[in-house]
Amino acid sequence: MKIFFYSILILFNLSTFLNAQNLSKAYFAGGCFWCMEESFEKLKGVEEVISGYSGGITKNPTYREVTYGDTGHFEVIEIIYNKEKISYEELLKNFWINIDPFDAYGQFCDKGYSYRSVAFYENKKQKEFIERDVKQLEKKFKKKVVTYIKKFEVFYKAEDKHQDYYEIYFENYLRYKKACRREKILNNIWGS
Repeated sequence: MKIFFYSILILFNLSTFLNAQNLSKAYFAGGCFWCMEESFEKLKGVEEVISGYSGGITKNPTYREVTYGDTGHFEVIEIIYNKEKISYEELLKNFWINIDPFDAYGQFCDKGYSYRSVAFYENKKQKEFIERDVKQLEKKFKKKVVTYIKKFEVFYKAEDKHQDYYEIYFENYLRYKKACRREKILNNIWGS
């Protein structure tokens, strides 16, 4: 019986280890992290999306510090995804169609540095994908893309009340999203 139990345990750990090997992370800022979280959690192959902060200098910042202070951070989402089900390029495509890459002051009704759009890269290949997309968007729209391209350094998870906000506070979230005209602006840029 002990041998059977240990065999099952070893197989479970091996399976968990192999599955973990297919998981990767990506980081994007697109204004309100509640809205970005919603847009990525609906994608097949995305395991989890976490709201947080990145890009700045303050360690373990709070929402208030990021929004009203001088931390240098942006509202960012951490996307944990299965590389066998969805690629970084597909995540990047979803990022673009959920932001206004031409707004230098923030995103939608959220203005200020912490609400600027950012595509973070962790390696040369990701940076090349982002730069390629920027060139294509500028050519297509004949406008300068003002989305930052930044090397990813560290991610700080946001307070619990910001996690899965769009699900937990659904009615409040819908009112906020409508008041910001997010979907209308996105449709005007990208088409329906």
